[in-house]
Amino acid sequence: MSSSNPLRDPADRRLPRIAGPSGLVIFGVTGDLSRKKLMPAVYDLANRGLLPPGFSLVGFARRDWEHEDFAEVVHDAVKEHARTPFREEVWQQLIQGMRFVQGTFDDDESFERLRDTIEELDKAQGTGGNFAFYLSVPPSAFPVVIQQLKKHRLADQSNGSWRRAVIEKPFGHDLKSAEDLNTTVEEVFAPDQVFRIDHYLGKETVQNILALRFANTMFEPIWNRSFVDHVQITMAEDIGIGGRAGYYDGIGAARDVIQNHLLQLMALTAMEEPASFDADALAAEKTKVLGAVKLPKDLGRDTVRGQYAEGWQGGEKAVGYLQEEGIDPNSKTDTYAAIKVEIDNRRWAGVPFYLRTGKRLGRRVTEIAVVFQRAPHSPFDTTATEELGSNAIVIRVQPDEGVTVRFGSKVPGTSMEIRDVSMDFAYGESFTESSPEAYERLILDVLLGDSNLFPRTEEVELSWKILDPIEEYWDKHGRPAQYPSGTWGPVEADEMLAREGRSWRRP
Repeated sequence: MSSSNPLRDPADRRLPRIAGPSGLVIFGVTGDLSRKKLMPAVYDLANRGLLPPGFSLVGFARRDWEHEDFAEVVHDAVKEHARTPFREEVWQQLIQGMRFVQGTFDDDESFERLRDTIEELDKAQGTGGNFAFYLSVPPSAFPVVIQQLKKHRLADQSNGSWRRAVIEKPFGHDLKSAEDLNTTVEEVFAPDQVFRIDHYLGKETVQNILALRFANTMFEPIWNRSFVDHVQITMAEDIGIGGRAGYYDGIGAARDVIQNHLLQLMALTAMEEPASFDADALAAEKTKVLGAVKLPKDLGRDTVRGQYAEGWQGGEKAVGYLQEEGIDPNSKTDTYAAIKVEIDNRRWAGVPFYLRTGKRLGRRVTEIAVVFQRAPHSPFDTTATEELGSNAIVIRVQPDEGVTVRFGSKVPGTSMEIRDVSMDFAYGESFTESSPEAYERLILDVLLGDSNLFPRTEEVELSWKILDPIEEYWDKHGRPAQYPSGTWGPVEADEMLAREGRSWRRP
């Protein structure tokens, strides 16, 4: 068979990419993220044949567990949360490489046991010394875990093997803390060994932004200031803070979502076409966008923060943020944030980008709406087009992944009346295979050493440079505006757009 045959061609992107010999160590393995996302994602990858036969999974936590106890916890998590059906033969193969190390982050003996466990797995499972360390831990624990990995030579790469660090957001709480964290991490791991997880970048629809723009000639010519009126990027949740008071209070919606998820979505939406889709080229274009962001002159006028008050959500009475258990009744933490920014470059000069996020809003949805200018001249009577809105391309990131194109069409009948209609593409209807969970894609990319979907140090620091002045302004000026649970945020956010003749979309 010739080497040009696609069945043999390693460059053929249609073939699944399968991880080589490797293992994953999860710190904080008893947490919700590990139970609901990470362990099920590992199983789903194994079930799809994308992990090597000897793949190993090591849990590190304070619990006094044996290896069998850990395996039972993974089993229950997989049964409850895995995307793919449970298959006994896959489970039996996976369980061979499962180990548990009991200990605390500041305990040297625990890390010595971890090193012994990894060496044992190298021999038993053939992992080749290749391990990724997933820090599913509070940000305050990052430095101590990173230093322990260095002290016990767990970060060392030798004889062609690799070691990688996977860090969950938040990447600091402001620019200074982000710089300190990056310094700490990069004293131990080289930049190409560090993978900062932003799970939104693992979603199929987010990656489809690149396909939509750069694989089609019909969109890119109008993707600029000559045709686009404004862009709205929304991440709305219909839930409150739940049991996350300890994490959320003092952080807030802007730091939790805008600094990472929404600014990354904006960068992908606004960036120029990269020279290629490798990690360096993508990061270079996203960095240009983030570096060109211009904040509004009047932050009081063009930014809004809010807090949900009591109201009704899904037919049930919901308490306000200040009444949630564990929340200081005088807290000024934002549960809603909306900001306007511009991108000071040739493509986007003068086009506002509105970013908003919030809890206890009307429904759970994440979308990017590119809203186009109205036609400069209309031959129709104003009565014919009074129900016509602006054309828009809406990329739905969740929950029903897809793309909607909104445009005007004549209403059937003898009179000339034009109304908005939508053409809709839904992943679930167009493809037989369901989209993998974001964590499946991202964990596999870590094991493959593919950093395309992971923010770089410079991107993180530029994002904090955008958000820090806004947070400083909010700290000095009053309290968050209140909005009833189940609505679409404070009236001040509606007024922010209304002053410019625009309005928020109601997804």
